[in-house]
Amino acid sequence: MRSHRRGRRNLFLAFSALCIFVWYLRSPSLPLDGGRPAGQLESLLLKEHMNAGADTSSLQSNCSFDWSQVDPIHTPGPLKPLPTGRPLSLPRVQHNFPPESPAAAKRREARRSKVRDLFRKNWASYRKHAWMKDALQPLSADYKDQFSGWAATLVDALDTLWIMGLRTEFDEAVEAVANIDFGHSSSPTVNMFEVNIRYLGGLLAAYDLSGRDILLKKAIELGDLLYAGYNTMSRMPVDFISFEQAKTGEGLWVEGTVVSASPGTLSMEMTRLSQVTGDPKYYDAISRVMDVFETGQSRSMIPGLWPMYVSMSERDTWSGNTFTIAGNADSLYEYLPKMYALTGGLEPRYEAMSRAFMKAANDTFFFRPLLPGEEDLLMIGTSTVDGFGNPVLDPESEHLGCFVGGVYGLGGRLFGRQDWVDDLGVKLTHGCIYAYRSMPTGMMPERYNMAVCDSRTRCKWDEKLFDAEKAKRPEWRSHLPLGFTTAKDPRYILRPEAIESVFVLYRVTGRQEFQEAAWDMFTAIDKGTATEFANAAVLDVTRGQYPLPQEDYMESFWLAETLKYFYLAFSPPDLISLDDYVLNTEAHPFRRPTGALPIRRAPQ
Repeated sequence: MRSHRRGRRNLFLAFSALCIFVWYLRSPSLPLDGGRPAGQLESLLLKEHMNAGADTSSLQSNCSFDWSQVDPIHTPGPLKPLPTGRPLSLPRVQHNFPPESPAAAKRREARRSKVRDLFRKNWASYRKHAWMKDALQPLSADYKDQFSGWAATLVDALDTLWIMGLRTEFDEAVEAVANIDFGHSSSPTVNMFEVNIRYLGGLLAAYDLSGRDILLKKAIELGDLLYAGYNTMSRMPVDFISFEQAKTGEGLWVEGTVVSASPGTLSMEMTRLSQVTGDPKYYDAISRVMDVFETGQSRSMIPGLWPMYVSMSERDTWSGNTFTIAGNADSLYEYLPKMYALTGGLEPRYEAMSRAFMKAANDTFFFRPLLPGEEDLLMIGTSTVDGFGNPVLDPESEHLGCFVGGVYGLGGRLFGRQDWVDDLGVKLTHGCIYAYRSMPTGMMPERYNMAVCDSRTRCKWDEKLFDAEKAKRPEWRSHLPLGFTTAKDPRYILRPEAIESVFVLYRVTGRQEFQEAAWDMFTAIDKGTATEFANAAVLDVTRGQYPLPQEDYMESFWLAETLKYFYLAFSPPDLISLDDYVLNTEAHPFRRPTGALPIRRAPQ
């Protein structure tokens, strides 16, 4: 009888949701409710579906090793508990969107459908040619395992499936997740950073959205595996876990030097795991790491920032003289304001650390480029401290740095700094949009250089100065657009950072220009990267002869991040509202706390 009742209930829920959705599409100009934007039924629809669909309550995990039973030789001692209490009343992040006109809603929905259709094509090819493998190869229809063989694309895309309403595909993927064996790895070492952001982040977000217990069970298994990576004398995490050695509990050795993003980007996922399980050990592990970063923030050669390379095992952790906010350091900075939101403002050090780095980054990395149209925008460089202790700007920009506009949009709202939104978030995002639109393919190169203006307030085009700057660059090519002195790495590898900031700035400011920029970017990327099976990295975006040369390469972040951000940019603003969720560096949305912390206990 129960199965019959469940079937009737699911049928009723599905029919009700369909009716709601049809009514919603026919009524785009819904009234506001308590400051919520029109289109609030979008998130209601997802909530109605939370327990509908396939019954996964009986799924059992397939794991050949119980990581929770590892007895570490280096014990942490007393555990630091999660911050407790009711979260602070943080400022609103999202713009208060007015109702849409029927014409605007129709145009937006048509664009969103295009993104969804492209995702479905990619997912169907992954399912057919690379199911349960880490990545699809989009030219050969082959596959590869580069992240331990735990179906990285499948796990990374779980929440995208849910957000796009692809319930049949989601249910099938959840059943597949139960069979992932975290007791076996296809490689002898496990990369802490990648496994944390892609796998653990993907499982936690899909659990937050769907409530499926099996996803939390698998997240706990993986969290216990990653926890074994803290079994060192200093309790600092290793960069790569020696898989079989970690099982013994004998202890691991921290590498001499690592990029700062690796240990600095473990906080959100482990914090969220402690929040949803009530087990403080995960939060304690990353809290010790952030203690070290907090202490070192004022001790580096550029106070407020951390060098690109750090040593988590030596006392001279902060002695490096090369600094960046892009690749190798990016998500370390990204997680600071996001941790403030995820802990409900109950960890004030994340506000202090955020304010310090956001001021120092503005002083150190950002520059106005010399452009023939004299556009008022900002680009992101790197910096090296010279022998006299002075930071020297290198105006080399990279796609990985494009996330930072969104960080200033989010941080500006959270910390009451509207100037960070308008003067930095908007202009930095405009800089990345400009890099896309300037290229004949409409796609931004992986790395490039531009000439620097002496002033941000006034920058008159000077062709003689530009000629002098490009003469200094042996990488300059005559086909590059004016303003660009190099395209050192001319590829586009399906990266999400630019659309990430475009999406965030649209949600924060409500400015339609960002939605239009998203559409321009999507159409250019779709045109240039399309293959018979999916989408592939492009080898050179600076030349517009189609078909473009492509690489047999499609990272899992294409489905987890890039297409998700495009989809959300054309969705009603209450779908994954930035006032309800905070997204990790792989675009996995974690619920922001609304009640007293810790939030809930794991199922037994």
